[in-house]
Amino acid sequence: MKDPQLKQPLAAGALVYASLKEQIVNLTLPPGTALSEKETALQYQVSRTPVRESFVRLAQEGLVVVLPQRGTRVSLIDSELVEEARFMREQLERAVIRLACDRFPEELLLQLDANLEEQRLSIQKHDSKQMFELDEEFHRLLFQGCRKQGTWNVIQQMNAHLNRSRILWLASDPDWLKLYEHHHTMLKAIRLHDADGAERLMQEHLRLSISDLPKLKEQHPDFFR
Repeated sequence: MKDPQLKQPLAAGALVYASLKEQIVNLTLPPGTALSEKETALQYQVSRTPVRESFVRLAQEGLVVVLPQRGTRVSLIDSELVEEARFMREQLERAVIRLACDRFPEELLLQLDANLEEQRLSIQKHDSKQMFELDEEFHRLLFQGCRKQGTWNVIQQMNAHLNRSRILWLASDPDWLKLYEHHHTMLKAIRLHDADGAERLMQEHLRLSISDLPKLKEQHPDFFR
């Protein structure tokens, strides 16, 4: 990876951190992968200092584990942290979708329409990475439309283990139609101002991927604690 911005000391740490986090969350760097300061510094063409700082930030978020005398590894997925993040999202997103049913900007409704069309195309292509990104964007737009972007940002700080399990679920499950149908019906409920129906659907939706967690652990025992 060659990026002129990485030559700027202040930018280097943030960019290395962001790149490593993305690779860990989307499972390009699977749980248990060994990480080397030296090799990472060479890969990003930076000194070891920003790499070390990135490892510290990732460790604080529970995405890597620094083992004395044994180096740094991508952390295994923690089922308890998956459930805790899901619980937090469920409480907050049920509240947000009720707000959306009360009032929601028309321009963001159109963005949700466009997002759903991209989801439909993603299902046809069976692109799990794109489907995950569109799913995240759909939910982020709900928060944006309710002026709760700061709340969404807080969710992201606890979301890493849940997101890794969701990526794994999307990659393991060839049928994403129910995911799309949930989103489609949520948008319809928002337009109809059906807060109770939208909230019930959001609760069911956020339990969809976690319901297969035991199966995922069976299929990928080396990925979980």
